[in-house]
Amino acid sequence: MQRIPTIIAGLLLSASFATPAHSDLLDDIRSDGTFTVGTEARYAPFEYVEDGEIIGYSADIMKHIMVELEGVELIRMDLPWQGILPGLERERFDYVITSVTATPERMERYHLSAPIADATMAILKRAGEEGISSPEDIAGKVAAAQVGSAQLEALEALAAQLEEAGTPVANIRTYTGVDEAYAELGTGRVDVVIASLPNLLEAERTRPDVFEVVGTFGNPVYFSWAGRNDEKSATLNAFMDEQIRRLNEDGTLEELQIKWFGGPMELPLELPAAE
Repeated sequence: MQRIPTIIAGLLLSASFATPAHSDLLDDIRSDGTFTVGTEARYAPFEYVEDGEIIGYSADIMKHIMVELEGVELIRMDLPWQGILPGLERERFDYVITSVTATPERMERYHLSAPIADATMAILKRAGEEGISSPEDIAGKVAAAQVGSAQLEALEALAAQLEEAGTPVANIRTYTGVDEAYAELGTGRVDVVIASLPNLLEAERTRPDVFEVVGTFGNPVYFSWAGRNDEKSATLNAFMDEQIRRLNEDGTLEELQIKWFGGPMELPLELPAAE
């Protein structure tokens, strides 16, 4: 019987128990020279298209962050919201740079970044509509929200509470983009739109003769960005968190909030723990 030399046998044995090396996404981005992100550029004033360019609050934040990735090109994949998180999971892009409402379910499934903005739920109505002044007043009304969004979940929860109280909403309609819901509100096909306060304030600011914000409801909620919750993405996630916290602490986020929202927001450096 032929004997395997001791050294070779040892190498074969050690190889059989070796742990496969995990590549590092941040290193890959730096070596490849490209950082590909998914975004929904129909969510003003966070990210939207003007004169063929994606601009907005998130875009300005990324300009500051990309300075720390010298020599790397930012490539944006503009997708409908419904394809953003599934696309991240399928590794169509490296990271999500769009407004992701931090829910407990998402915090468990993805790595959500340090907060970038307030995302507290609010109600938008037609300007001058006197019958709607509180969340309870959407009883008997047709309410709208973006399909697949945390805002739709909040609307459904509010509708369930009203149902239990014997004052249900008339109907809930969903739309691919929040702009479609605004259009339906403007034409009278729906009575209210449920979305995050910053977005609704922007709608009111740009069309004050058409829209009016009623107020907020529910607990404080925040917008984050998102990465994959895996070992390969860990350093990229940590890098993005560090950059967002830095911009929060040095006042840059506040300056951008005043520019894009008309005033500053109180943001924690870390997301509150999921309840």
